Amino acid sequence: MSEASALRAKFPLLVANPGLHYLDSAATAQIHRSALDAVVAHETGARANVLRGSYRLAEAADRAYEAARQSAARFLNAASADEIVFTGGTTAALNLVARSFGSLLEPGDRVVISQAEHHSNFVPWQMLRERRGIDLALIPVLADGTLDLAHLAQVIDGRTRLVAVTQCSNVTGARTDVAAIVAAARKVGAKVLLDGAQAVQHGPQDVQALGVDFYAFSGHKCFGPGGVGVLWGRAELLAKMPPFLGGGGMIGAVTAEGYTWAEPPRRFEAGTPPIAQAVGLGAALVWMMGLDWAPVHAREAALCEALIDGLRRIPDVRLLGPAPSSVRAPIVSL
Repeated sequence: MSEASALRAKFPLLVANPGLHYLDSAATAQIHRSALDAVVAHETGARANVLRGSYRLAEAADRAYEAARQSAARFLNAASADEIVFTGGTTAALNLVARSFGSLLEPGDRVVISQAEHHSNFVPWQMLRERRGIDLALIPVLADGTLDLAHLAQVIDGRTRLVAVTQCSNVTGARTDVAAIVAAARKVGAKVLLDGAQAVQHGPQDVQALGVDFYAFSGHKCFGPGGVGVLWGRAELLAKMPPFLGGGGMIGAVTAEGYTWAEPPRRFEAGTPPIAQAVGLGAALVWMMGLDWAPVHAREAALCEALIDGLRRIPDVRLLGPAPSSVRAPIVSL
């Protein structure tokens, strides 16, 4: 069995559909066998709510849920598992920052995004502008889909409090020059949020090396279950941010007169979280961290280049995005 065939055999949908070539991983990647097995094992052996009971199943659920948090922390090279907040997905994570960090902003403060953003990293900031009167500025996009960084200093000015950009475009495949964005933000004391939804399926990430302050991604984009995502935030920032959802699990104490918040990450996980989904995501991330990514990246690059070369031979087909290179991920729109 070839290496590619052995890898394909780890994905139940592909095994069940011989000959199927699935080309929509930018929207949803197929679930890996280890993630599916972890979900089934949890639901049939340890299904219980978390942080609510002291009986055997509840304690097993607590351990499994926190083990998934630890796996997410290792996957991102977070300083602590307490910097990992489980959400419903990237959209929920970005809205959490827009609501919670956004509540700390004043009228006239600037948030910078780019014209390349997914709606999930566009609309929440427009909504924040309506609520708080912030200024919303856009980094332009060049014809090849990359961000126009020539006038970054004019866009990221002294009023800027946050720069929120995609790590990789879901339309053009253009990778963002994160180092340039971070450098410009640091000059004015702004924080940086990175939407990693299109990057995580290509391997573990290092938030320390990236130098950002928030990082968001979805489980269904990196071979795990749907309905779960991760928000990583620096501990000192999460500690300053108020929750925006109230309910069980996010409180320290409640009386008739008021309440206190729990410490992060509990503060941001009101109600029953996506427990089994988080467990499945943790298993997917463990598998990804054990994979040799060099040949995978080489295979991705070769397939992307072959696809683009073939499409260019078809009359009237217009490809979007930069030429195949280090600035283009293996994502193709036509």
